[in-house]
Amino acid sequence: MSGHSKWANIKNKKAKGDAQRSNTFTKIGREIAIAVKQGGSNPDSNSRLRDVIAKAKAANMPNDNIKRSIQKASGELGNVNYEEVTYEGYGAGGVAVIVECLTDNKTRTVGDVRHYFDKCGGQLGNNGCVSFMFNKQGVIVIDSQGLEEDDLMMMALEAGADDVITEEGVYEVITTPAGYSQTREALENAGLNIISSGVELIPQNTVTPDDETAKKVIRLIDMLEDNDDVQNVYHNANLPEEEEEE
Repeated sequence: MSGHSKWANIKNKKAKGDAQRSNTFTKIGREIAIAVKQGGSNPDSNSRLRDVIAKAKAANMPNDNIKRSIQKASGELGNVNYEEVTYEGYGAGGVAVIVECLTDNKTRTVGDVRHYFDKCGGQLGNNGCVSFMFNKQGVIVIDSQGLEEDDLMMMALEAGADDVITEEGVYEVITTPAGYSQTREALENAGLNIISSGVELIPQNTVTPDDETAKKVIRLIDMLEDNDDVQNVYHNANLPEEEEEE
């Protein structure tokens, strides 16, 4: 879990740049489109849309952008059609990698993803080749400043969480996928500073690549995350923090 947490925190730091922020807003806009398509444009009756809106606000996405994305997805500003697709494969050194995408052109997306794997010493595989190595869990990252772990633990467990993990500067509240929305909304209503949240794939075990292999894995992750079609990248590599910050 610590390797996952560390990578999530580094992504947060990287997201402060303007280019990364724009890329994040694009990805969230697509998540909104899928949520609206599946459950309608009213967040009161669409829990998935509520979750994505909370994610958008945590990423400091302007309310106008959120509203425009909902209108676009509901057909008020034109038609939009994205498909959810997941790719699995191995990075350099046999690191397991899962890539979740939202795309309007699967042929383009799979071509891009395969190219990134090939270029970074990896190989795209068949669906199911690495997913068995991961567990799906809700992860809610909360700023720990001014918040005692025991107090959060009590609130989180009452809200339906499974566990609270302490990391440097943050707490991670862990939930089941089914209990994620309820727990996030309860902690949000309690006024806690939620840095990021979502249902994620957590590796059951991690591997520690050597320095050269780690650089290739990091390059693959960066290339994937820079692609607008790619929503999330999960891996089981225990990467050193100084490498991740490059």
